[in-house]
Amino acid sequence: VVEQAKYLEPVTGRMTVVDCGQPFEVIVDYAHTPSSFETIFPPLRQRIAGKIFVIFGSGGERDTTKRPEQGRIAAHWCDVVVLADEDPRGEDPVALLEDIAVGCRQEGKQDEASGLLIIPHRQTAIRTAFAQAQQGDLVLLLGKAHENSIIYKDFVMPYDEIAEARTALAEMGFVKK
Repeated sequence: VVEQAKYLEPVTGRMTVVDCGQPFEVIVDYAHTPSSFETIFPPLRQRIAGKIFVIFGSGGERDTTKRPEQGRIAAHWCDVVVLADEDPRGEDPVALLEDIAVGCRQEGKQDEASGLLIIPHRQTAIRTAFAQAQQGDLVLLLGKAHENSIIYKDFVMPYDEIAEARTALAEMGFVKK
């Protein structure tokens, strides 16, 4: 059985590593609930000597009670929390992200200086985190993973998180060889 492990194919969007030769790690995962956050953050915190940046949001018109809890857990385990659109649907994107920020503030992340950024435009949020990340850091892109769109009130925007991460890294001069 162990010999067969080399033939296993990873599931896209589940702890998917994006390596374009950058000096920091990038991992894309579908984690989007408090319980999934509690599962992935502790072992990553043990392994990462540098900073952990996390980018996530929450689905609009869905369970609003989880939002502050997502923020609290992320702020507890991560050095920088970047809140960005996930699928705001019919909700105001900034108000939705502010719901998450309530939990971040409970853990002492009040503003950019203390490690909380609210950047609704997800592509900008990714580029902001990548620009700040350094050798030994980790940037986690959570919630979108394998999904192929971001749903807004009046339109659905085609979106691929892994491709977006690669594009942002290429803009920085990192290209997988």
